[in-house]
Amino acid sequence: MAESGKLKAQHKRASLFEIIQRGAVITVGSLLMATGLEIFLVPNHVIDGGITGISIMLSHITGVSLGLFIFLLNLPFVYIGYKQIGKTFALSTIFGIFMLSIFTAYFHPIPPFTEDILLATIFGGMALGSGIGLVIRYGGALDGTEILAILINKKVPFSVGEIVMFFNVFILSAAGFVFSWDRAMYSILAYVIASKTIDTVVAGLEESKSAWIISDHFQEIGEAINDRLGRGVTFLNGEGAYTGDEKRVIFCIITRLEEAKLKGIVEELDPNAFLAVGDITEVRGGRFKKRDIH
Repeated sequence: MAESGKLKAQHKRASLFEIIQRGAVITVGSLLMATGLEIFLVPNHVIDGGITGISIMLSHITGVSLGLFIFLLNLPFVYIGYKQIGKTFALSTIFGIFMLSIFTAYFHPIPPFTEDILLATIFGGMALGSGIGLVIRYGGALDGTEILAILINKKVPFSVGEIVMFFNVFILSAAGFVFSWDRAMYSILAYVIASKTIDTVVAGLEESKSAWIISDHFQEIGEAINDRLGRGVTFLNGEGAYTGDEKRVIFCIITRLEEAKLKGIVEELDPNAFLAVGDITEVRGGRFKKRDIH
């Protein structure tokens, strides 16, 4: 009984640590997004997509605080997310949006770091994407459009990214009427930069890749991968469809940072080897170790 109570206490401490960690990362993500908005994009009349973009335009037209619009317009989508996706996601999202509203209000009086529209677009998009990526990586969202796209995706033959892009075509185009058409084009550039940054942050620099190698020197290549990269390999039996020759296929999982080194090993031991490398969404179990994503 005493041991059982000790395990429960450890589990509670671990859960508390995870909550604090998630809260801290979401706070940093909200801070980065607010920096991208109020320090770079908004003062230069460049907008983001989604609910944030609508909030920026409404704030410009009415003079009401950007943070207030961001908070109020996202509330219905957070409620939908709570009903359809889950309590943890909804709480993480509402906390992130609340912190984003506070930070945007705090940063609003601060003059922009630069009035160079191109620099503002690039660095604003990067800050925006980094913040959103961190929040997504830790189980939340900072824009209701993403929540709506997830739900619509279940009923239509389009990906979440395609649905978000569909909404943003209209939202970013509206910036041409509210500000100017050159600002609308800069807004599209900021959106593209933010999207690429989000992908990098969510996947991480340690994004997994699968490697398939067909070589007569499979034993040497397998040992080299094991010794130099510290990665386990699996030998599979294959057969050429045309020749009927039996082949040994090497299969292994590496990170993005190890891809160049793997190619060097294969080129060194068998320049004629067949090598195919592809992206992997998720890896579980086995000897493969990488940073956990919460």
